[in-house]
Amino acid sequence: MQFRSNQFSIPEVTKNIIIINVLLFLGKFAAQAQGIDLDRHLAMFYPGSPFFKPWQMVSHIFMHGNFTHLLFNMFAIWMFGARLEQMWGPKRFLQFYFFSALGAFLLHFGIVYFQIQQLIPAVDPAMVQEIAKTGGDLLMSGRNYTDPILSELNLNYHTPVLGASGAVFGILVAFAMFWPNTELYLLFLPIPVKAKYAVMGYAAFELFSGISGFMPGIAHFAHLGGALFGFLLVKYWNKNNRSTLY
Repeated sequence: MQFRSNQFSIPEVTKNIIIINVLLFLGKFAAQAQGIDLDRHLAMFYPGSPFFKPWQMVSHIFMHGNFTHLLFNMFAIWMFGARLEQMWGPKRFLQFYFFSALGAFLLHFGIVYFQIQQLIPAVDPAMVQEIAKTGGDLLMSGRNYTDPILSELNLNYHTPVLGASGAVFGILVAFAMFWPNTELYLLFLPIPVKAKYAVMGYAAFELFSGISGFMPGIAHFAHLGGALFGFLLVKYWNKNNRSTLY
């Protein structure tokens, strides 16, 4: 399938996703001026945390930690997501966007659940209950337990996740599947790289970072979950149409 750039025509779903993300990012700072922490209400917390609310499964996709986080995600949605929406139409693109985000949520918190289960046997049950109930307030005050196991357990229970990166990774994978030989210019390389190699390299880097603990504070497995679910959905939609799919 031939890739045709049409960057100045932004389809409706892509445009509205960007608008919502920007408005919520600005709203976060307006709320902070009133003493309201929107991240506490709209970012995604582990279901075992008292800060967890069901709507966070959707709202966290539209929240971002800082301007750079927002900028890179919105740029990717504009650059690559618009092409997919132009090809699929708004309904299918929106389905794909949220399905990729769901994959990010499931894989990230599946890993968090596994890590919590690995730590719990080393902690007194009463302490586990205390961490689950009150450890989040400790983190919100900028503190944590001095014991490394308690500290890690508390972080797993109460560290929120936010951002559209999981859905963005699904978009990148889909783009590379339909336009694998499109040459992309990356910020850190002076030469163009084909989309299929750029996305595979990015995914490999995320897997390495997630396993090794490199670049902490980034939900690497959420990125991989979005990539995986995006890949699977494209394969499912195109199972009988192999002529247009890499």
